[in-house]
Amino acid sequence: MNIVGQADEKALLLQLKMGDERSFETLYHTYKFRLAGNLFKLLKSDDLVQEILQELFVKIWEGRADIDPEKSFKSYLFRIGENLVYDYFRKVAKDKRLLAKIMASSSEIYLHIEENMLIRENSQKFQYAIGLMPPQRRKVYTLCKLEGKSYKEVEEIMGINGKTISSHMLQANKFLKDYFGNTSGLEMSVILAVLFKGF
Repeated sequence: MNIVGQADEKALLLQLKMGDERSFETLYHTYKFRLAGNLFKLLKSDDLVQEILQELFVKIWEGRADIDPEKSFKSYLFRIGENLVYDYFRKVAKDKRLLAKIMASSSEIYLHIEENMLIRENSQKFQYAIGLMPPQRRKVYTLCKLEGKSYKEVEEIMGINGKTISSHMLQANKFLKDYFGNTSGLEMSVILAVLFKGF
């Protein structure tokens, strides 16, 4: 793997903006394995990973003039990759047979993407629902689910034990499931995937 330092990367990005193909190749070889590993966690398919990876770098090349060398290129790449996977699952969602097949074979594929869909498409509704919880439960849920902290970290932050945290999470999930009970279709599967992630 070709690893470049921050200063070198900035220089490469400046050259890429001017259409330098060698800089593009260096950046590609620097990040392709990390990107592929991340994509595989979501897609569980080597073929799909290669397809998305190729599309990602085509977008990088075509949009090279818009790249900001002062900002994290890694974050930029991962954000584009995530958006491409998100778009792929949106297409899949329109094909009910393919959707059922994928969900049956590997439901965990959907967890991250569906959480993303929930946040993007139901952000206000979701945040409003969280706001209806008791303060301590809301804080536990926010720390555990939205910020991705472990129970141990939440214990240290809030000064409560793991059993209490678990109880709050179960109650929060039940509340949200009931709150979104009238939602149907893909949106409901999205919500349920988020609610029961890790349980």
